[in-house]
Amino acid sequence: MDGKTKAIVAHIFFVGWIIAFVLNLNDKEEFTSFFIRQTLLLHVMVLIGWIPFFGWFFWIAGIILLVISLVSAINEEKKEIPFVGSYFQDWFKSF
Repeated sequence: MDGKTKAIVAHIFFVGWIIAFVLNLNDKEEFTSFFIRQTLLLHVMVLIGWIPFFGWFFWIAGIILLVISLVSAINEEKKEIPFVGSYFQDWFKSF
């Protein structure tokens, strides 16, 4: 599986993220690693969205950013998530 395909799989719910993470362990590719780090934040935001009252904001923002990230993965562009994407790239370099 090539890096682009693994990056796209990482966007498919949290299960897809785990699959892409495991596949990337054996044959590490920087493109895939970039999107694994980015989508970790997005999946956490969507999970926070299940918290009543204020969670809907995180859910909507997570879904919108997930679609934007998916489009950039399909176009093979490395675009960081606004505001916090660079932090996630630094914090999770080992992914």
